[in-house]
Amino acid sequence: MNTKFYKQLLENNKKWVSTKLDLDPQFFERLANGQQPPLLWIGCADSRVPANEIIGAQPGEVFVHRNIANMVVHSDMNMLSVLDYAVNVLNVKHIIVCGHYGCGGVKAAMGSETYGLIDNWIRHIKDVYRFHREELDLIFDETERFNRFVELNVIEQVHDLAKTSIVQNAWRGGKQLSLHGWVYGVGSGIIKDLEVNIDSEEQLDEVYQLNFK
Repeated sequence: MNTKFYKQLLENNKKWVSTKLDLDPQFFERLANGQQPPLLWIGCADSRVPANEIIGAQPGEVFVHRNIANMVVHSDMNMLSVLDYAVNVLNVKHIIVCGHYGCGGVKAAMGSETYGLIDNWIRHIKDVYRFHREELDLIFDETERFNRFVELNVIEQVHDLAKTSIVQNAWRGGKQLSLHGWVYGVGSGIIKDLEVNIDSEEQLDEVYQLNFK
């Protein structure tokens, strides 16, 4: 067993702790007292997209959920549990769905190759393509079509967030909660704001608006 890489991770942790304490001796004491992040980040599990780092946030400032292709699936209890805790316990004010150009999950959804168990997850992304087939099929450059598919997937996930009972119940209860969609450029480091911002159930189609009694 090659343990060099594994042991290096532990050494890196010690160096990181030392650096943090040199800058702020009370840094970890404050973190141990709890968290009150203003933001929930729903992003891709891709290792090239570290949520805190790309927006310059410190530990304790971002509550994070990640999965393949930054999906908001209505039956995903993991995502829903994170969402409920963020909204109703941590009282976050913003939720950002952040995709990224070059996303492997989105790319896989553009083709018909099978990858095993993940095919069932990718099917949700294929649904997004079906919803927007007319626009996407008119883009003949494959890279441009891929990039637009990434953007449309994020937009759909923001709307799917707004459709959840968790978010709508928060709005009905008077909570200030805004949903946003971004795409990160892995090759540039720049985030593109897709300017899809939802802060009320009134921005949804009526069929998705829940009537809480």
